[in-house]
Amino acid sequence: MQVMNKPDAITECNTLNDKDFMRYSRQVLLPEVGEAGQLRLADAHVVIIGIGGLGQLAAQYLACAGVGELTLIDMDKVEVSNLPRQLLFSDADIGLNKALVAKERLKFLAPNCTITAYETSFNIKQLYGVLQKKRQGKCTLVLDCTDNFETRQLINRSCVEAYLPLVSASIAAFSGQLFAVDQISFPSSGCYHCIFPAHTRVSHSCSTQGVLGPSVGVMASMQSLVAMQLLLGMDSRCDGALHPLLGHFWRFDAKSLSWISAKLTRDPYCDVCGVRKAIPYLT
Repeated sequence: MQVMNKPDAITECNTLNDKDFMRYSRQVLLPEVGEAGQLRLADAHVVIIGIGGLGQLAAQYLACAGVGELTLIDMDKVEVSNLPRQLLFSDADIGLNKALVAKERLKFLAPNCTITAYETSFNIKQLYGVLQKKRQGKCTLVLDCTDNFETRQLINRSCVEAYLPLVSASIAAFSGQLFAVDQISFPSSGCYHCIFPAHTRVSHSCSTQGVLGPSVGVMASMQSLVAMQLLLGMDSRCDGALHPLLGHFWRFDAKSLSWISAKLTRDPYCDVCGVRKAIPYLT
């Protein structure tokens, strides 16, 4: 694990300094963001699991948008077949760990962001620090950018048990999926296991079906957009609707450039979120 210290980006009186006001001016101009929203992003912590096609782009969007802290988790190394769609990496990075390379790139792109990199597979212990900061009032959420079904199940269960918001995206061939769940704000929407139970047979992935780089970019952009809106609290006040982002499952058809949305409903018999059980190490 490697950690980079964060330079001072915000003054003691909780206002943007002149340099950061100019850097984020196009976001601050939005009434849904403003200076208060930008400060909220600066105080946020996002965990990105999987620094491949989705994760490396989401990390760039969020870090450069002013999110104050990122945790990057990926055990994989950069391969030559990654380069057409994982644009944060280059030929010189082949054989190096993705999370560590991304951290080094991002510290130049987003100097205001504190970045922690884990060059291991995901495990629940990596969320301990996030949980402590959440208890202190920091905005936190998790992005699932992996392409492994078992790992996605583990991430979902960990987020449900830790009451952490989760934004999940995936794409294989021309079919993309996106949804966000939060057991505190909108528990009735269920979780990943409600949609895809653990016994589901899943054989689709980029490595088996292929994918076009721009299609991955679309899903990563939408995943980052949903994450930012949740961090800014926009989901609870968008056009007077209650939770327009939470509780919806979006499918993207990259061939027809079309989106289909469906409402999510908790499965009362779900093994993960249907019946809550106290987990000693998370309480």
